[in-house]
Amino acid sequence: MTNGRFEDELGAVLRATGEGFAVDDRRELAAGGLARGRRRLVRRRVATVGGALALAAIGVGGVYGGSLLGGSAGSGGIEQTSVAGPAPAGDGGEGAGQKGGAGPGTPSIPVAELAAVLKANTPAGTWQIDNEQGTGQSVTGVYDDGKGTSGVSVGLYRAGSDGESGTSQVTCPDQVAVPYDACTTERLAGGAKLMVFQGYEYPDKRVLTKNWRAVLLTKDGFLVDASEYNAPTEKDSAITRPNPPFDPAQLKKLVTADGWRPLLAQLPALRKAERAGAPSAPDARISGPTGAQVRSTLTALLPKGLGLRVVAKGGEGEHGYVVVDDGHGRSLVQVNVQPDMGGVRKELFGGPGVTTEPDGTMVKLEKKAGEKGGAGVVWWSADTMDKNGFRVIVSAFNSGTQHDAATRTDPALTTEQLKEIALSSKWHQLVK
Repeated sequence: MTNGRFEDELGAVLRATGEGFAVDDRRELAAGGLARGRRRLVRRRVATVGGALALAAIGVGGVYGGSLLGGSAGSGGIEQTSVAGPAPAGDGGEGAGQKGGAGPGTPSIPVAELAAVLKANTPAGTWQIDNEQGTGQSVTGVYDDGKGTSGVSVGLYRAGSDGESGTSQVTCPDQVAVPYDACTTERLAGGAKLMVFQGYEYPDKRVLTKNWRAVLLTKDGFLVDASEYNAPTEKDSAITRPNPPFDPAQLKKLVTADGWRPLLAQLPALRKAERAGAPSAPDARISGPTGAQVRSTLTALLPKGLGLRVVAKGGEGEHGYVVVDDGHGRSLVQVNVQPDMGGVRKELFGGPGVTTEPDGTMVKLEKKAGEKGGAGVVWWSADTMDKNGFRVIVSAFNSGTQHDAATRTDPALTTEQLKEIALSSKWHQLVK
């Protein structure tokens, strides 16, 4: 993601989650329901802290888990967000809905069986399969067709009780946040949905490692997710070919192969609450705003008389954004609304440049270089937190996205205007 301030605030958020447990995004915490709710809240906040347009919030497939290649758990056990692969799998629960269905825990599908389907539905070439004698719900390996090695992975997941539960997993991402060369979606015969994505491992393209994906969502709520790269691993290896080896038609053939169906049947069933779409008790107490509410409030709070025309908008959960144009070039303006952040007050507002409003709200105004790779992009922000730990961060950029080159000298709004938006009482009205 980003560096500098992001890592500082990431550490602050993690420290604020409490002592006595370690965050592990692949398993439920033994500490019980409260820890699960706190972990989910932190995971959501980490994705948007610092005003970043986070992939975890609005990237491919809504909320991402780590990719299948090269390991996904970063330091501290937080799973790294990536366009490489979602983690919609249900773990645990009752029988899988048919005799012999998997019970709680990690699926015990032989990797060799997964690899056999992968090899049977891709062009001829040599394979080096990871952990081929093991078990799991994914297969990863390195493919070589003589034109350069490529890392390839396929994962099998449950999205929910039906095909509508995983719609976000087969929805093309917002290009304001995720640059890509092409993305298509289609509904297949029988009711399945397919997305084919041709993009990059790094949104800022600091390394031109390409990530092409195909994700199939079946009518009964299963996901088959295939990823490939133009390098032997998704990160930290040299590019070996101009493009990944399989074209969109070949990716489609791979994920729609009949061979996956008996393996999908071995995935653990979802818990009752997950099948019904109900949140756990701790999450029910965390009632934040919706992306639509945040976006409409931000639009209403834009300064009048500047000739600002909204040309794009988006966001999910506590995050929303608009792209405005006043005739001098596009400018991205975004906001994160984060209740219950008092635990990181000292870490976030303990440095220089912090002022305090008469009502006790702390304010930090900053001007800095952009961190997503766009040439000449600057990032202006107003970060605020009231006495109850209610945090609102409003940011503006001198480009329509953070990863594209600057379109103007300065953002469309000044830091004082960003501050005025952030201090509006309208944000409090969004939180129950």
